[in-house]
Amino acid sequence: MSHSIVIADPSTVALSPAPIEPGWIVEGRPEARAKELARSGDGTSVVVAWSCTAGRFRWHYSVDETVHIISGEVFVTKEDGVERRLGPGDMAFFPAGSSSMWRVPTEVRKLAVCRHALPQPLDLHCERGASSSPSSRASAVRSSSHRADRRYPIRPSAGNHSNK
Repeated sequence: MSHSIVIADPSTVALSPAPIEPGWIVEGRPEARAKELARSGDGTSVVVAWSCTAGRFRWHYSVDETVHIISGEVFVTKEDGVERRLGPGDMAFFPAGSSSMWRVPTEVRKLAVCRHALPQPLDLHCERGASSSPSSRASAVRSSSHRADRRYPIRPSAGNHSNK
């Protein structure tokens, strides 16, 4: 396994055709192009430069995707019907299982970080002699959470939670 550091300029890297699913296209003839820039050693994360010409299309997310708009603009309509403009410097997060409508007026270029969700560890440790009621099981799981933290040392810090 390689541990090479990857440095790239996603605004200028050459992209290859990456067609949008034809059934997702609602309007126009959007042409998407992409290039994988980096992939994690375990294959759960990939960084991609992506661009698309004018058009309107649905997008269905099978993985968590964080995007940073490099150039151009896109109008994204969320599942609740609210449309938001994303332009240079803007960032958005699309969780796996979600869908949105993309309307690209001229062209957009983005950097995307796509991540496959990993199953959360399940700690069913129950203290010896503890009751099997739901509240006592929840208490046992809470009291054993420090063990889970040692096994899975990467966890979000308190300041990184957002309800946006």
